[in-house]
This record gives sequence, structure tokens and C-alpha cells, in this order.
Amino acid sequence: MALKKTHAAALCAALLAGGCSFAEDALFPTTGTVANQTVADQDGPPIMGSSSYEPVGVTAASPTGTFVGGKAASLRNDLSSLQATLSRQNQALQQIRGETVQDSQRYHGTVAAINARLQVGTTPGNPILTQQWNAAQGELDRITDDVLKMNRLTNDVTSSSTMAAFLLESVRAARSLSGAVDEDHRQLRILEDETNRTVVMVERLLSELTNDATRQQQYVASEKQNLNALALGIKNGALFAGGLGNRINASYDATPARVMASGEMPLVTIRFDRPNVNYEPALYAAIKSALDRRPNATFSVVAVSPVGSTPGQQALSASTAKRNADSVLRSLTNMNLPASRVSATSTTSANAGSGEVQVFVR
Repeated sequence: MALKKTHAAALCAALLAGGCSFAEDALFPTTGTVANQTVADQDGPPIMGSSSYEPVGVTAASPTGTFVGGKAASLRNDLSSLQATLSRQNQALQQIRGETVQDSQRYHGTVAAINARLQVGTTPGNPILTQQWNAAQGELDRITDDVLKMNRLTNDVTSSSTMAAFLLESVRAARSLSGAVDEDHRQLRILEDETNRTVVMVERLLSELTNDATRQQQYVASEKQNLNALALGIKNGALFAGGLGNRINASYDATPARVMASGEMPLVTIRFDRPNVNYEPALYAAIKSALDRRPNATFSVVAVSPVGSTPGQQALSASTAKRNADSVLRSLTNMNLPASRVSATSTTSANAGSGEVQVFVR
């Protein structure tokens, strides 16, 4: 997943819209330009392929009594057997997909319940959350089993692909045999067309199945990290080790205000001006680029809330900003950034139209 600066800039440009600003060049001067983007909603498991690969069958033919005619009949039987195998493999694929969707839905439902409880805070080591975490782990294990099924099916389809290619060459070779009548060559032309279509079908099946398996493997690996972060949150009774609230209260001073007043540009500004802001792609690109340039860099996450007209409104805005910052901190943890290299603070700003989170590199 190594991304060079040009890749990060391309990602930011592709996500153009308004919820997240990326200011790499302001922090690391280059000859490039500052890219701004808004990130779209992108949650949940990866979308799997939806195609169905059911062979169309083999055209029947009458025997001609020649050696070549007998060869053509044998090849038709081979193609029929191959298509029957492909039909079973297609059915297996559709079944695995259905099971994977169900397992993923159960997993995400359980994780969502844990996150919702941790968002508002709970007792450290809450046994109910521990039980839910164990259930989520079991559901993720089932998804892992689904991936193993995909990998086994991929091996089977690979064998079918090899057989299809061999069969196509055999059909073409039969056309060069001597002693054939015109009807033999007509049958072989039809058989070659049908074998060729079968080759195309099995290759598409193999490609889609391979992509499904690869995406699911990456997804499972990512979710294992998410579960590790959740386990830490359950242990402490709040998200992101000890809870963002405690971290912010402990360091709630004028430092962020001084940083903002000095004109220092944040690495990333995430504006939570609408529901479900998907900031993680741009955040990852920015963090990755910063670490490529400065491997020992640390990061400061600042929860910025707008100035409220009443004390109650101000407190509500500050609480919302802290929850948003908690989400960003959790994302950084899932990116394998050590907690020791991240600090969290909060502040208010008259320039903030809505709650936002700023990430500074140190």
C-alpha cells in the first residue's frame, strides 16, 4: 500500500467535494499545489461481484462414421463435462457470496453495537461488551472461513481454466486431421466456438472470484485491527485507550489556539458538516506522505468546536467535536500508528462554522 506523493495528490483530487482538506505542501514545501477534497461515504465490507456464470450447453450432433467425427464426439463429451463442472463451481460461488454477506451483516451489527456503547462511555471491562466482542470475533472467523472457501474454489476454477484451454487447442488440432468429411469440419467449427465461449466464461469467473477473495482477505485483515482497537476500548470503558474525553481534559489548554493563531497549517482539516463523512482515504494519504518525509513524526489531533451563543450550546458543540476527534483517533490506531505518537487536545474557534478536527504534524 505504499503511496508516493503523486499518488496521494491524485487521491485527493479524485475525492474533490468539501468535507476534508489536505495541506501537505503547506507543511512540506514543494513545487506542487495544495489539494482540497471532500470525501464520500464508504463504509462496510467490500462489495463482491454479482455475475452468474452458467454455461449455455453444447450443441448435439449426429455421428458421421469417420475417425474425425468420433474425435469430435469425444471432445463434445469433454466440453459437456467441463461445463457441468463450471455450473457446480458457479453455484458454489453464489452460495459463498450469500454466506459472506450474511456473516458480514452480523459482524457489522455487533461491532456497531459495541461502538455505540463505547461512544457514550461505559465501565472498564464491561462484561456485556466483552461478550459482544467475543461474538464479533466469532463472526469475523466465519468470514475468514468464507475467504478460505473462496481460495479453495479459486484453485478448482484454475484447474477448469487449464482444462478449457487444453480442450480448445484439442478442438483446433482436430480440424487438421486427415480423413474428415465436410460435416466433421462443420461440427468442429461449432464446437470450437462453444469451447471458446466457455474459455472466456471460465476466465471471467476466475478473475471475479480472485478479486472477491483478495478484497475479502484485505477486509478481514483490517477488521482484525479494528477488533484490537475495540478490545482496548472495552478494557478502558471508552474508545481509543482511556477515552478521548480524558485525554482532552488532561491537555485542554491554549496550545491549539496558539497554533491556530500563529497561522500554522494543519496537515488535514476534517469538517463534520454532514453525516457519515468518509475522511479516512484522505487522512491515510496525508499521514502516509508525512511519514514518508519524516519517519519519526508525531501528530496532534485537535477537536475544534464553534463558539456557541449560550453555555449549553457551547458544551454541546464541544462534546460533538470530541466525539468526532475520537473517531479520527480510532482511525489513526487502525492505520497502525502507535498511540504514543498521537496527542489530543481541543479548542473553540469563531471561524469554525461547524465542528471540525484538525491534524497537525510535529
